[in-house]
Amino acid sequence: MVETRFNVGMTCEGCAAAVKRILSKLEGVSEIDTDVANKTVIVQADESVTPEMMLEKLEKWGQAAGKTVELAS
Repeated sequence: MVETRFNVGMTCEGCAAAVKRILSKLEGVSEIDTDVANKTVIVQADESVTPEMMLEKLEKWGQAAGKTVELAS
């Protein structure tokens, strides 16, 4: 499993639920941990799921919801 971290401008549990819903649709994602207070998302996935794939999905949501999304370094 590969761990990928994102900084996401979540402001409520509704945002966290949307992020989880979006990422859970990707085959190979096994665990998603959202932290609204720290605005972080940690994803456990197999090697078939690239950070870029996840970022693309989250950016589409971010644009529609007016939220920031970035891959944490």
